[in-house]
Amino acid sequence: MSSSSMARHGPSRAGEAWFCTTGLPSDVVFEVQDMSFHLHKFPLMSKSRKISRMLAEQDEQRPPGQPRRRRRGSSGGNAEEHAAPAAAAETEIEEAEEEDGDEEQLQVSMEDGKSYRITFPDFPGGPGTFEAAAKFCYGVRVELTPWNVAPLRCAAEYLEMTEEHSEDNLAARAEAYLSQAVLRHPGEATKALKSCEDLLPHAEELGIVARCVEAIAARSSATSRSWFGDLAVLGLHMYKRVMAAMAAREDVRTEALEGCLVSYAKATLPGLSRSMRWRRASAPVSSEVEQRDLLEAVVASLPADKGSGSVVTAKFLFALLRTAHILRASDAARAAIERKAATQLEQATVEDVLIPSYSGAAETLYDVDCVERVVRHFLAEEEVGEDEASSSAAITEEEAAARTTASRPSAVAMTQVGKLVDNYLAEVASDANLKPAKFCELALAMPDHARIYDDGVYRAVDIYLKAHPRLTTEERDRVCGVVDCRKLTVEACTHAAQNERLPLRAVLQVLFFEQLQLRRAITGTLLASTASPRARHPQPQPAAAAVRHAAGPSEAWRTTTVQESQTLRLDMDGMRTRVQGLERECSSMRRAIKKIDGRGGTASPSSASSPDAAAPAGWRSRYRCKFSTQVCDSQARDAVVSRASRMGMSP
Repeated sequence: MSSSSMARHGPSRAGEAWFCTTGLPSDVVFEVQDMSFHLHKFPLMSKSRKISRMLAEQDEQRPPGQPRRRRRGSSGGNAEEHAAPAAAAETEIEEAEEEDGDEEQLQVSMEDGKSYRITFPDFPGGPGTFEAAAKFCYGVRVELTPWNVAPLRCAAEYLEMTEEHSEDNLAARAEAYLSQAVLRHPGEATKALKSCEDLLPHAEELGIVARCVEAIAARSSATSRSWFGDLAVLGLHMYKRVMAAMAAREDVRTEALEGCLVSYAKATLPGLSRSMRWRRASAPVSSEVEQRDLLEAVVASLPADKGSGSVVTAKFLFALLRTAHILRASDAARAAIERKAATQLEQATVEDVLIPSYSGAAETLYDVDCVERVVRHFLAEEEVGEDEASSSAAITEEEAAARTTASRPSAVAMTQVGKLVDNYLAEVASDANLKPAKFCELALAMPDHARIYDDGVYRAVDIYLKAHPRLTTEERDRVCGVVDCRKLTVEACTHAAQNERLPLRAVLQVLFFEQLQLRRAITGTLLASTASPRARHPQPQPAAAAVRHAAGPSEAWRTTTVQESQTLRLDMDGMRTRVQGLERECSSMRRAIKKIDGRGGTASPSSASSPDAAAPAGWRSRYRCKFSTQVCDSQARDAVVSRASRMGMSP
């Protein structure tokens, strides 16, 4: 067979015209949308029952004795009958541009009514599919692909190119390729399903859409999920059908549903990833309304349960929440994402929860209200879990141990969320528009047992006070009130005692509780040293250990204190040496102060009236220093009271 092609003639009133140049004049014109195809009736009638029937109807409507159309050529050429090609393999369809004289002659023949004219306004697949079907009628080899098999199958059904009319017809070939090569592979089935979006309702009536959806859902439970990214080419309607089919199958795991969901969301929502590395180059950029619909569809497809968190991660959920704020999604969609993100809040990082404020009414740089809502959803879930665990009546020791073990991840999650909130507060504390009430509200949202130590929230308070130097005394006291001075480490207490930004009341509380913790630690060390080895190292039974773990944060705090006291015992000798040195230094200072007071008291009356002479005597009032007459003694029982009195506190 020689090279074959279809010839484009050029634009006309209806758009563009295509010609089949086989050496014979065309006798039928097909109009498909804005394209005109000038072809021959006999090759098409041999393959299409519909075209054969329509041409027969036009023959019946023509007046009798109408002259046949003559072949184009020279003006004095002989007339000959229009014969169909003997064999389709010998038909040549070459692509060439017709001459101006041939165009005029063809136009005249069409105006004389010597050509058949058929219009297909709703042809499935458009001009491109009709061209492929016409080539098949002429015997040209048409290569089937996952992208064109569905349009050709619909075109074959539309033109009635079935086996009843002709053997080895287009419908049978397309059906065989669809079943054997497309539906066996989910990636190929996805491409065919995408092509069906422009073939409705023809593809729906032929069952191609349902078969492709079922083929994708049936193979979604396989181990390999590399084809999940191919689902990004689907439109929202087809994607919903695929997800519904997957959810309806019992053999499809939740991880597969989540994988399809995440892949589709990352490929179709441009604002979902900050780095945009997950954005597929082939995915079209949709409008804001379409993106909002896509996001709400993704949110509606999120699994109701918590899940493993390996696919739908906290990072993905907070990115989805950030995108929902950008696209101004509905309140219901935002609330659903916030509740879902709360189930995995312990896995989030500070970068994940730093959601900018996209609303013009918001004054702060980051959306603190959104994070506070997520935190409260998390706390509500934890409270529900604790209520369910304690709702039963009497339980055995084994059940108590089992429930305690099951609740340990919850306790760990609470601690992790507490650290996350403290780090988040440290990040947003430098915002000049963050109100003290909002800062304290988020800091106090976490329960006491969520923080083992308050060093993190103290750091956030210090940053907030540094960024807001114009706070009133009441606001400073309120901000510092979120810190529990009893839960500060030695390093934090040392920093707080020297922090000039803290109010005096907060500094005194830090010093007081530091001394109190030191006394308790020393007492615990002495008690531990006098206890027997067996009492010092008990061997708890599993049930007893479970009950002790379920006793609450206060019991855990006591256990931690005893352990720390045992560590402090090793440093007792060094501590006593330091205390003795401080006592000697304090005695030296008292003797120096007495000498100064003595010189001031023996001054003459004349010199006492001068300001220089009165300076040594009035230095206490000028610097507001108050010293008690009690000697600093490490063995005194009221050492804490003496320290408080020196700082201006009431005992």
